[in-house]
Amino acid sequence: MPWLNTPKSDFISALEFFWNQHVSKMGHILLIACGSAASWIRKNLIQARGGLYNRVTQRIKLSPFTLYETELFFQNMGLILPRYQILELYMAMGGIPFYLKAVEKGKSAVQLIDEICFSPQGLLTEEYSQLYHSLFRNAEYHIAVIETLAAQPHGLSRAEIALYAKITEAQLSKTMEELVECDFISFFQPFLNKKKDGVYKLTDLYSLFFLKFIQPNKGAGSKVWEQLSQQSQYTAWSGYAFENICMMHIAQIKTALGISGVYTKHSSWRYKGSDVLPRAQIDMVIDRADQIIHLCEAKFTKGNYALTGEYAARLRLKKSIFKEATKTKKAVFTTLLSTYPAMQNQYYLAEIDSEISMDALFAH
Repeated sequence: MPWLNTPKSDFISALEFFWNQHVSKMGHILLIACGSAASWIRKNLIQARGGLYNRVTQRIKLSPFTLYETELFFQNMGLILPRYQILELYMAMGGIPFYLKAVEKGKSAVQLIDEICFSPQGLLTEEYSQLYHSLFRNAEYHIAVIETLAAQPHGLSRAEIALYAKITEAQLSKTMEELVECDFISFFQPFLNKKKDGVYKLTDLYSLFFLKFIQPNKGAGSKVWEQLSQQSQYTAWSGYAFENICMMHIAQIKTALGISGVYTKHSSWRYKGSDVLPRAQIDMVIDRADQIIHLCEAKFTKGNYALTGEYAARLRLKKSIFKEATKTKKAVFTTLLSTYPAMQNQYYLAEIDSEISMDALFAH
């Protein structure tokens, strides 16, 4: 429907007249208004002030598939893939059914990503610019915000986005509202901080993948992803993408921890440092109403991870800084979010209080 509302078309006025003068009197007619530009639907239909005021009887917001739904979708297509490979595809495409439909039988995740994202005929090779221009007017503002956030994985404040993206405050408000509404970016309020201290992060997985890998490697030849997925930049990116996926599956994490019935708030936490304490950052904090806090560490690996003494010391330091800086009186646990269960060596037993592995993220 947003595409029908072209400039000077008077589409909304025509729809108001058609509905109020004719269709509203017909009990057998149901109008299902849909469109990917969710902000347009909200502004023109749900929050309509003219002839369509209070006409909406039901609202359905279609979110991207979860990992559980993605696995079901593949099974329905006759595809049986290991969960690790489903996770790899999800990290590149997100849970968008239109993208996931391009997955074919008999190929590995690496082969599929190569074909869908890097070959000249691939569905997602040129999707990026078309995507934003098809959804938004003045899409250059939306792209500027997306690319600004892509360069800052840990997020930016609203003021920082305006500064780096070079967008006026008036234009920024509408742009940010539309990007949040359409699930491209997400707002995270830091632990114990005021809302004004919150940060926005790019959480659309395909946009992240495009800007990190597809765009810089156009025309690089065949088997591009086979080569890129072996490099160090892949390790850094996959860790960040996995963190995003964990944030999207907070309900599954709570279930795995046995706290689905406990009221919680999840957030990120950043400490700038002081004369006494060094700076620290924790990407996911689960604050429970029953006086417990989980500091979550995401670790994306191809096999069972073995904690080292150095990594264990880093986790211990983070926990100490968090407890001292926040002055919390709650019990603080370190929770590891992993692909495969980590090896329970001496460092694991000393520092990890609980662990959630990949299979838990696929729960309903």
